[in-house]
Amino acid sequence: MNLNFAGKNVEVTQALRDVTEKKLSKLDKYFQKDFVGNITFSTEKNRKIIEVTINLPGTILRAEESSDDMYASIDKTVDILERQIRKYKTRLQKRYRDNETIRFENVVPLPVADDSEKPSLVKTKKFTLKPMSSDEAILQMELLRHNFFVYQDAETEDISVVYKRKDGNYGLIQPEI
Repeated sequence: MNLNFAGKNVEVTQALRDVTEKKLSKLDKYFQKDFVGNITFSTEKNRKIIEVTINLPGTILRAEESSDDMYASIDKTVDILERQIRKYKTRLQKRYRDNETIRFENVVPLPVADDSEKPSLVKTKKFTLKPMSSDEAILQMELLRHNFFVYQDAETEDISVVYKRKDGNYGLIQPEI
């Protein structure tokens, strides 16, 4: 387990690092290889927030929690990650009984340029698109806990977008060229 710690408006103490490493080490049983995790601690208006992003081969797991106590936030985040891992591992096993695995590309963010002339552009990301089905795209979107996901459709090779609707169902946008 390789963890990278960062703090926003809070000092990341050795005790906080140790507790976080200990709590996240219980996720080791789900993986054969070491994983890389980015942990960000922050404080906003007396709320202690922790954000954990785990980069796995082929997928990304993410959880964010806040509470009045940083240690309680850590516990909640680890519980969420463990629940996600179990849920999606079971889902993948049911869907791919012939031992095929879903392949997802890791999202690689571009370096953020300090350009004050364009205040409307908040964040830019660049990532490679790998052909996948809409079901795989929905699964990746849920793992990232995002509202939409851009992917390349395996059948048509077009760029498509799946999104979560307000009624809990999913929508699909496919361009017409």
